[in-house]
Amino acid sequence: MPWHARLALDYSAENQRSVARFRHDGPLRILQSLYPEGDAVCHNVLVHPPGGLVGGDTLDIAITGAAGSHGLVTTPGATRFYRSEGEAAVQRTDIKLAAGARLEWLPLEALCYSGCRAENRLRLELAPGAELLGWDVTALGLPGAGLPFERGSLLQHIEVPGVWLERGRIDATDRRLLDSPIGFAGHRCIASLFFVSGTPIPRARREALLEIARALCDAHLLVASAGATGPHAEVVVLRVLAPVVEPAMQLLRQVWQAWRTELWQMRASAPRIWST
Repeated sequence: MPWHARLALDYSAENQRSVARFRHDGPLRILQSLYPEGDAVCHNVLVHPPGGLVGGDTLDIAITGAAGSHGLVTTPGATRFYRSEGEAAVQRTDIKLAAGARLEWLPLEALCYSGCRAENRLRLELAPGAELLGWDVTALGLPGAGLPFERGSLLQHIEVPGVWLERGRIDATDRRLLDSPIGFAGHRCIASLFFVSGTPIPRARREALLEIARALCDAHLLVASAGATGPHAEVVVLRVLAPVVEPAMQLLRQVWQAWRTELWQMRASAPRIWST
């Protein structure tokens, strides 16, 4: 029987402390709130006990941030889309931030097994003055384990309504997309790091973020397959192609740390779960 799970995670600011409250239905929940940086930033780990999705499974995640709150959400491991012979497996994440709220959306990678039928949807809605740092990392198959992405498909959808939309279907049989030099050029990890603001980003601030990202890309082994752009006045994006997840995630973490310092004058405090 397919799993249908829902999670509503709400951040608020109470007495100069960011507080998380959640409600869940099905196997999807938040672990204990942690404060490695002090009361201002609430760190949470999103857990899906079954460990993966098969055909017909649906995860619905709704996150809100009230004025003055700052949440950081990650996961303990990869989201796994397993082989399916029937319906699609779907993960939907809807994030809404009020004016003055901050959120860091930093889940570990989504792994698409050969034969999967996956949909991964992310929608971001920011009020003026709200800001979000987030990333999206997808791995196609497990080449290191001798399990390439030979069958199946992924629908990837990232949207800031009226501002930015990235949507595409990756089919395992589309060799021109997967292997062409103007496609993925044989890479099997696709990653993006993005800063989204509810108001236009001042030019000097936007240029500073781009310069930081480009300098770190130039010094990284993925220099030939990474690039930073500002597709809209409210968005800055770093895009990365890599043969496997690890180098892509390493570069994203480096840029996330530097952007966090530049944007908010805060040193990046990596979630403890990443080192376990």
